[in-house]
Amino acid sequence: MLIRRKGLVLGGATLAAGLAAALEGRLPRGVSAVLYELAVPPAAAPTPDKVALGDKLFNDKRLSINDQVSCATCHDPARGFVDHKPVPDGVAAPAQRPQRNSPTVLNAMFNATQFWDGRAPSLEEQAKLPILNPIEMGQKSPDEVVAKVRALPEYREAFPRVFGHEATYDDIAAAIAAFERTQYAGDAPFDRFIAGDEKAIGAAAKRGWGLFNGKGRCGDCHAFSTVSPLFSDQKFHNIGIAAHKTDFIDLARKAASTVRAGDVKQVDELAIQTHFSELGRFLVTKQANDIGAFKTPGLRNVAVTAPYMHDGSLATLWDVMDHYNKGGVPNPNLDGGMQRLGLTEAEIDDLVAFMESLTTSKLAALAKQEMARQRARKNVRPERETAVAMGKQGHLGDLAPTPDPARPAAFGVLVRGGTSYE
Repeated sequence: MLIRRKGLVLGGATLAAGLAAALEGRLPRGVSAVLYELAVPPAAAPTPDKVALGDKLFNDKRLSINDQVSCATCHDPARGFVDHKPVPDGVAAPAQRPQRNSPTVLNAMFNATQFWDGRAPSLEEQAKLPILNPIEMGQKSPDEVVAKVRALPEYREAFPRVFGHEATYDDIAAAIAAFERTQYAGDAPFDRFIAGDEKAIGAAAKRGWGLFNGKGRCGDCHAFSTVSPLFSDQKFHNIGIAAHKTDFIDLARKAASTVRAGDVKQVDELAIQTHFSELGRFLVTKQANDIGAFKTPGLRNVAVTAPYMHDGSLATLWDVMDHYNKGGVPNPNLDGGMQRLGLTEAEIDDLVAFMESLTTSKLAALAKQEMARQRARKNVRPERETAVAMGKQGHLGDLAPTPDPARPAAFGVLVRGGTSYE
């Protein structure tokens, strides 16, 4: 493949190397320049003017029907781009709230698909749907959104300057997406540790990193490499969260006759507004193996993005670990990788310490505050079933070994003399 840029003709390999080198200087440690190049199309590369416009739109409540809800209402930059609520408040609250927890915007540019069920293929398409959802931002149509934006003096000036013409709905989404493509999750203590700073994380986090790759089986889905340092396999799994409250088979049967293939707006409304939400990826694909399956979220900044899971049902990282430790909640569509882990309380603490080490430096103060809150309720453990986790009750399963630091290939990163390097 040959690509012409700035008067030069470059082969694909040369272009990749050149762009990666250029990006290395401005991306924080822990954000892969190679992945950025793959995830951000040249035509969608953020420019200062477009980012500034997108930032304003992201925070502007006037995009909602009642001037009360903005993107930032549910994705608050000061809170790690979440709202710390199980489910968010939209224009219909408190009478009706969306059924899905608000995921962070940080690193969303690297998602293969957007939303918990992957119903949007890009940041641009993702940005469009909440504005039109009846209980999120409540606007009736793209035309009404555009008319409202064009009537506002600051946007009447900004869009022709940035896009060369009056605002369109595609332009509004493109500007918001440009802003979101500047929101990275990197520069964490773990990134400094992987780069060779042995003192960047504590002993507990180091033990947790070993457990993460071994006995905890975390890396099976929350994969990490220096090229793709997202801690997500970008796939969809049924881990038994919705099984607490849902008869999947009956619900799927009803949904199969309701969902119209290719109708993204209908899928959005079913996912956000109805009990069909618990079907997850099935609403998008109508494939039986996707019943109750939700996207594997990345783990960066997970210390500041509670509560957890697609429905916000797990309050702390200890609750999350208890859920996995017992192998999830049995149901006919439970992912085959879900089985008991046999983790002790000390090992769970070490895994939580490791996950805390994935916090971006600028969110360190928030993480300290949030983890203090979580530790204060560490003894409230509704998901803990120690007998199941330890194989004294239910299916035994096989426990995975914890990698030996002397065998670095088990960690997926280079380790030399006890020190790790990118």
